[in-house]
Amino acid sequence: MDDGPPTRLVSLADDEGNSVTVGVLGLDPRWSAGLRAEIVVRTPFVSGRLDLALSARRLTGWADALDRLDAGADAAWMEMDRGPSLFVRLDGERGCPEVVVEDESGSMVTVRVPVVPPDDWIADHRRRLRRVVDHWLPQVSG
Repeated sequence: MDDGPPTRLVSLADDEGNSVTVGVLGLDPRWSAGLRAEIVVRTPFVSGRLDLALSARRLTGWADALDRLDAGADAAWMEMDRGPSLFVRLDGERGCPEVVVEDESGSMVTVRVPVVPPDDWIADHRRRLRRVVDHWLPQVSG
């Protein structure tokens, strides 16, 4: 297991080459209360990345989204916030879960990525979130 700082907060991928990840890049040098991060979308058809700032409030929002998903409901994360929004729909247009990344305030592009995550993906993401919070949040102020 990697002993370095946790960098992968979200990792939704499948065997077809589709993935949406949210990676923590480190402390944000311009904002003492946040982390530099990025959303990366990769599919055989389209790929892209967006810069993202993560705060304690946004990490709590991801925990809330995981709770909704665990209860069997779709979830939105960072909706109606500055920057991109991420939606997880458990039953997407292709009959499988899908992740929708919207960048209305920047590029005005929306990408819909079907993924078939493993059965334990919500528990895995709770562990990822806990590692990120435990490691990074003590280092930010506010």
